[in-house]
Amino acid sequence: MFEDADVIHRYTRAQAIADGVLVDLMQTETKPLVREAGFKVPIAMTATAFSETVAPIDGELPPGQDLKGRLWDVLMVFKAEIRRAPAGEDCVHFTVNVFNGQKAVPVQLWALCGPGDDLEPVITIMLEGED
Repeated sequence: MFEDADVIHRYTRAQAIADGVLVDLMQTETKPLVREAGFKVPIAMTATAFSETVAPIDGELPPGQDLKGRLWDVLMVFKAEIRRAPAGEDCVHFTVNVFNGQKAVPVQLWALCGPGDDLEPVITIMLEGED
């Protein structure tokens, strides 16, 4: 139906990263961790998913917690769920238990592998209900 329509506006992944809507896990600080976890394609998280599971945007982590350890937990749970998913799936749903300083709280996430701005494969991790 829209094959011959002109594109009026396109919001790119790069723009979403620049705007802070997505957190690029391929930054200097976190890229080695993503690679060590075995991921070969770029990964980003929505700012809300990142804030809920890795590091509060305007807050502090509980004592004994750090960004790399929490990100590692997200990546390992995600990787385990990928291995359990049927071949050919482009999305997986998973739960990460996040320590809030008093108890572990389950956070429902999902990840989608799809085309990036230049049609390269990219992964985006989101909270359940986000798109």
